[in-house]
Amino acid sequence: MSGAKLHIVLNAGAGHQSGAGMRSEIEAALDGSGRDYEMLVAESPDRLGEVAARAVESALASQGIVVAAGGDGTINTVAAATLASGCPFGVLPSGTFNYFARAHGLPVGGMAESVRALLDGQPRPVRVGLINEQIFLVNASLGMYPQLLQDREAWKKRFGRSRPVALAAALATFVRSHRSLRLSLDMEGKSPRQITASTVFVGNNRLQLEQIGIDEASAVDAGRLVVLTLKPASLWAMLALIVRGALGTLGDADEVTAAATSALTIAPAHRLARRRIKVAFDGEVSWQRAPLAIGVSPRPLMLVMPPPEAPQAA
Repeated sequence: MSGAKLHIVLNAGAGHQSGAGMRSEIEAALDGSGRDYEMLVAESPDRLGEVAARAVESALASQGIVVAAGGDGTINTVAAATLASGCPFGVLPSGTFNYFARAHGLPVGGMAESVRALLDGQPRPVRVGLINEQIFLVNASLGMYPQLLQDREAWKKRFGRSRPVALAAALATFVRSHRSLRLSLDMEGKSPRQITASTVFVGNNRLQLEQIGIDEASAVDAGRLVVLTLKPASLWAMLALIVRGALGTLGDADEVTAAATSALTIAPAHRLARRRIKVAFDGEVSWQRAPLAIGVSPRPLMLVMPPPEAPQAA
């Protein structure tokens, strides 16, 4: 893809950097490269999808590359706009965790290094998860976790972006009582089973699953998704689960069940239950109509990745 024009979608509010600071870093790295590019800035999150669609249209016209600059949520939105077009997709990560970039060997140490990897990279197919036709690159979830994300964003808008604020928001979410989910799970067309859970988490990122201690993480490399269900638990038990996740031993907890699957359908267990479910995709929250059909996209995302390292001589 040497010489292809870069159509960069910048989320001005992503990560810990200001939009102006991130833009300056990207431009400084690109201006000396001789590479043609355009910068499309989304000043607010609700404009990101619109800006991403405009970038895809421009990339199709120029046979260029669509690039997402931001965190996992930004990357998800721009990837969703790019997937059907078949355009190559690049990433300049600037989020807190950067699970998608790290899992695919993209540098996250600094913007200059990320730009160099983008300029030298080649597109390779990457698997994408789907839930009701909405893509997810890292994970999707329902139950307490989407509520936690909403509470965290509300706290960040009020108190600023920092890890202590995020932790305080999480504790506030857990302290409040939450209604458990009564769900019907149908994995790979088998007989549906009824469960009661506080959270259902679907992972599509081996790195994240390994970090929290899920033995089934390797199933992601085989093209499968990993489904975690968390039983309803007391406040202290939930706090203990957080500690287990931080220590990489969440899979050992009695409250957690893990399974690998290529397809999953989730529906309310009671036929009179409401037909819309709050779902989180890579950190972004939306309402989806039940039943939720979860699987792997038949179309891959053509991610621009650094060339594989040459094997060293013995």
